[in-house]
Amino acid sequence: MADLKIPNLNKNSNKYFFKKKLTLRRKSKSKLINESFMMIFFSSLIVYLNYLIPNKMLIFKNLLVNFNKLFTNVFDSVSYIYEICLSIFILFSLFFALILIIGSFSRILKVVKRKTSRLNLK
Repeated sequence: MADLKIPNLNKNSNKYFFKKKLTLRRKSKSKLINESFMMIFFSSLIVYLNYLIPNKMLIFKNLLVNFNKLFTNVFDSVSYIYEICLSIFILFSLFFALILIIGSFSRILKVVKRKTSRLNLK
């Protein structure tokens, strides 16, 4: 009986599920400084790349017009996709119907040949 371990349902340790997986050590000052310089470098690189883009104000002014054109093109594309899918469905269904017709004729021929071969044997 002493070996039987019954779990305690009143424990609140499940509240911190990943508590043991967190690293609780503090980073060294040199590592923090290196990370901060890397952050400054990448942020300045992003700002510089944005600076190199010409006509930024014109791009922002035409943003709504571009979205409008995009949505009209998307709706046109959806209608084209519908027509393409419909034509593919028609082709596959005709091909499948052709296979079914050929299969049914071959079965009919097999049945007819069996009866004629049986009649010839008698």
